[in-house]
Amino acid sequence: MAFIAQNHFQFILEIAAIIFASMIFIINLVPLSLSIVTFLSLFLAIVFTLLFAGDIALLFLSFGQHEFTHTFGPIALLAIITALASLKIMERSGVNVQGLKRLVYILLALITLFGGMMHRSFLILWILGLFIGYLIISKSFREKSFLTIKRVLIFLGLGVAAFGLMELLAKVSGMQVFSPMLRINRLENNSLSSIQMVLHNTNLIGHVQNSSYWGSQGLGFADGYISLPMQFILLFGLPFPMFFGLLVSKKDIIDYMLPGTFGYAYDFGYLTMIALVAFVVITLIVGLKILQKYRDKRERKNKKYLGKEVLLIGSLTAFTTQAIIGLFVFNRTINGTALLTFIVLASLVWGNVVTLKRSN
Repeated sequence: MAFIAQNHFQFILEIAAIIFASMIFIINLVPLSLSIVTFLSLFLAIVFTLLFAGDIALLFLSFGQHEFTHTFGPIALLAIITALASLKIMERSGVNVQGLKRLVYILLALITLFGGMMHRSFLILWILGLFIGYLIISKSFREKSFLTIKRVLIFLGLGVAAFGLMELLAKVSGMQVFSPMLRINRLENNSLSSIQMVLHNTNLIGHVQNSSYWGSQGLGFADGYISLPMQFILLFGLPFPMFFGLLVSKKDIIDYMLPGTFGYAYDFGYLTMIALVAFVVITLIVGLKILQKYRDKRERKNKKYLGKEVLLIGSLTAFTTQAIIGLFVFNRTINGTALLTFIVLASLVWGNVVTLKRSN
């Protein structure tokens, strides 16, 4: 009975422990050659392109959409960056990758289009992720610095152009759901009150009990503002407070209106928020250190780790991008099912620690 989670926080930790342990076994037992990783990344990129396209079609047809970009946006980024890193290694080995490169860029453009039409927040994640991904790839292959004024301006210009096109589409189609200004107006009208709620009621551990939606019935800690997918909780029959149906609007005061630092601080306390930020920083440092070791092995003509190297490049890019957007821009990018994605990406980075230790 001691292993049964008593609240959302314990459940998140238990699921994370299971995923981390599983990923360590997978990364070390499954033969992740360059060809296998390249195939899987292209397969995932195609799947998410079709998934996002289908979701945007449902939006136009008014059949209801699933908003897959929140959940799978970082995984789609993982797939594209991994594929680009794979192509870089193949090119340096003298392989003709023009056909594959064309396919990857087509998929990249389509995911940008479909994902951006579904969510403005996805565009921010996607453009930032591509920038970080290209930066890591250029450093891993000792190319000239990717950080040039021209390239920074290009990425900023792409972001401005994308948001401008979204606003134009909203005006032409009459569908305000596409409008970036609509999101900005919502934040303008609701963020201040949400920030005040968090700052006035957050403790080192948890929050003032009566301040949550549940009032005196709240726990004062892990009241469900931050949670794993509802389906997980229902599957195990856990009696946690959950927001669903009309109650979602009560959760949105934090999940939709604030960055993740506010959401995690309120539901779990300032100490947990600081621990989460520290975990992100440590994961980034560990990932970069491992990537440097993989690069050293590749430069010594050791081809054993090529697949794991490109997968780590993609995982580290997606993890870092999701962490930045989730913690400092939109809480929803690192909450609910997206939190599960975040845990998986972190485990993909940490799983490589065991791989290298065993090889030494």
